[in-house]
Amino acid sequence: MPKSRANGVDIHYEVAGEGPPMVLIHANPFDHNLWMYQIAHFSTWFKVIAVDIRGYGRSEKVTKAYTLKDMCDDVLGVMGDEAAAPAILMGCSVGSSIAILLGLDHREMFSAIILVGGNSGVSARFEKRIDGYTGIGLPTYHLRHMRELVSPEFGQSRLGGYLLDTFTERQPRLIPEAIANVFRAGNSTDTTGRLGEFRVPVMVINGEHDHSLPAGRRTAGLIPGARHEVLPGTGHACCIEDPAGFDALMIAFLEERGLMPALD
Repeated sequence: MPKSRANGVDIHYEVAGEGPPMVLIHANPFDHNLWMYQIAHFSTWFKVIAVDIRGYGRSEKVTKAYTLKDMCDDVLGVMGDEAAAPAILMGCSVGSSIAILLGLDHREMFSAIILVGGNSGVSARFEKRIDGYTGIGLPTYHLRHMRELVSPEFGQSRLGGYLLDTFTERQPRLIPEAIANVFRAGNSTDTTGRLGEFRVPVMVINGEHDHSLPAGRRTAGLIPGARHEVLPGTGHACCIEDPAGFDALMIAFLEERGLMPALD
């Protein structure tokens, strides 16, 4: 995986495919592999750049305070290193918070934005999550948290259990205080009052059982021309629960806006 230090922090990312750039920003408490299906599929048409946000994967585990803007600058650094603009930008959960702020402050760098979860405000759950990681601890809380982000059926299935275990196996790379800082930064900025400024095409996707569904619906309603889709039978991490259904929503959105390249 390449590494960017453009913002002074080691940010690792994966590049797959060739074509117009598509930048993916994952959710707490996963890493870039949350997008494993989308990387495999959309690299057929796009240069897919999947970022490990600070605190996760092989990116730097930052334990001092920072802001959502700092996380945005990490993504901009990767995009600059890869000459990846204008890009299709997709973020899940805290990744969608990053994507919203990037779309507002750097609209010229994006041709479309897809928000998974799509909460522009502050989550009431983040202190609970911080207490979980710093108090209960990684070995117990990490899997508990991920199970809360998928539908009960998926979490109890053999496939769901296997996929979630692939993330818990990476726990030796993680530091609880660094995870806590991701939650603090992700809830440091409320962009709800600025959503009317959007000029980039936006789609918000929520799972049917997503705890962020009301917030996603509100976000889509406040962004001019935004499209809102609900993926049946899935939770917050709907991109990994029903990749075929999720990718079909992406393709329909991109085709409507003339952003799906034709295969030669």
